[in-house]
Amino acid sequence: MTKSKDTELLNRLEQAARTGGITKREFIRYSVLAGVTASTATGLWSTKAKAQPKSGGTFRWGIHDGNTSDSHDPGTYLTRVMIFLAHTHRSFLTMIMGDGSLGPDLADSWEASADASTWTFKINENASFHSGKKVTADDVIASLNHHRGDDTTSAAKALLSDVVDIKKDGDYTVIVELTGGNADFPWLMTDYHLAICPANEDGTLNWQSGDGCGPYKIENGEFGVQFSLSKHDGWHGEGAYFDNVELITLNDPNARQTALVTGDVDAVSLIELKTMGLLQRNPNITIHNIPSAGAITLPMHCDTAPFDNVDVRKALKLAMNRDDIIEKITFGASTKGNDFHHSPAQPYWPDGIPQHDYDPDQAKSLLKKAGAEGLTVSLSTADSVYAGAVDMAVLYAEHAKAAGMNINVVREPNDGYYSDVWLKKPFCLVSWGARPTPDVMYTLAYKDDAAWNESRWKNPEFNELLIKAKAELDDNLRAEMYRDMAILAKDDGGTIIPFFNNFVYANSSKVGTPDQLAASWENDGARAASRWWFES
Repeated sequence: MTKSKDTELLNRLEQAARTGGITKREFIRYSVLAGVTASTATGLWSTKAKAQPKSGGTFRWGIHDGNTSDSHDPGTYLTRVMIFLAHTHRSFLTMIMGDGSLGPDLADSWEASADASTWTFKINENASFHSGKKVTADDVIASLNHHRGDDTTSAAKALLSDVVDIKKDGDYTVIVELTGGNADFPWLMTDYHLAICPANEDGTLNWQSGDGCGPYKIENGEFGVQFSLSKHDGWHGEGAYFDNVELITLNDPNARQTALVTGDVDAVSLIELKTMGLLQRNPNITIHNIPSAGAITLPMHCDTAPFDNVDVRKALKLAMNRDDIIEKITFGASTKGNDFHHSPAQPYWPDGIPQHDYDPDQAKSLLKKAGAEGLTVSLSTADSVYAGAVDMAVLYAEHAKAAGMNINVVREPNDGYYSDVWLKKPFCLVSWGARPTPDVMYTLAYKDDAAWNESRWKNPEFNELLIKAKAELDDNLRAEMYRDMAILAKDDGGTIIPFFNNFVYANSSKVGTPDQLAASWENDGARAASRWWFES
């Protein structure tokens, strides 16, 4: 065993000890295998071990960004409520762990062919749906095929566009064949659209029933309002300490925060950053401020005037004072963006790319070059998008005045924002959750034919590099490709990225949480219901 693997094993053992996922005897045994003495292992146990999480109680979870138009169709998952509900009542082949690594969910194991063009997944034979049906390869195949083909309306179609065939080898083995190598393919399986649902006899997907194989089953509920869930006795994974979960839509930031302070909910998915300092003084509340690869974006439709002019797009990027926004809107809970959707929290981060800094004079010059002096545009936003989203848009409009621009901030309704505004209005403000690799992000939002190509940007060179990078197994060459793609997106693309936002959320101090919280989504990668517990 290599030294790096020894360290990785010890880190995992310590995490298991903290969360009660391992006994003392097991901890000492595996620590010795990792190269430490038995006495040292005993000492580590005494300092790292945490009391076994307690079971029981009803976890009341207030979540921002939920609409009455939400659906159980995984191909349409979009809002935070849909995503968080999916991670509570449904399962995926793989999952992102608290330390950011890739771990098993329904798939116990996976392996690739030498060129990474064929992937084999072994399904947990103990997994079952809430209806009582065993989860088999047929369900996995139907779930993935739901997002494939010319007729699918799924937003995840682009993620599986390279899949040639999906077949089974017995009841619990699934084989996926690709057009070429893709080293990130198991990471793709964590995408929240790729939830595993039961198959119909004809091979189609039965998503309509709301049946799932996740830790909690739905008892009743209404999108845009609330869902009540109870623990699934056939849950195949770890955790799920609560007896019941109440998932409550709270779009209004004041209502959400008040509910936490008064004890009407046990956790919320987003807090107001301007009151974060005040909440931190409340001994009954715990705040989590987690750096992530989530991002706030301002996509401009590149096929719509005036954004079809690259000089106009560049001018709008240079008209934003990102440092001012980070100070006044995020209160430092973010990392400055540079207009390519690849964050320092992802692998292959491209160092040294010149930053798009605030330069109203150059922006004004670019507008003159484009024949767009005195530019006026409308920017749509809503409070539910991000804590301070409307204030941020107004502040950006003030910055742009120095470049001779007039940005008209349009405050849209919270309900229906992602169905009625995003992808429809030519300039709007969007909140993206974290994606584990640049390939996943670029495939979802930058690929020319992606359903979520929010800026409608089409760059042949970028798309060619995207295809090559997927199959490249040499990390250095792959990093060079991602760097070239980032530069193209920055200089030619239609997306402004002011910052990569931290996930800032809170819970009652009576709620226990692991020491490491996943940075893929708020509330521990959207898995608070199955990973958290009540301390008393």
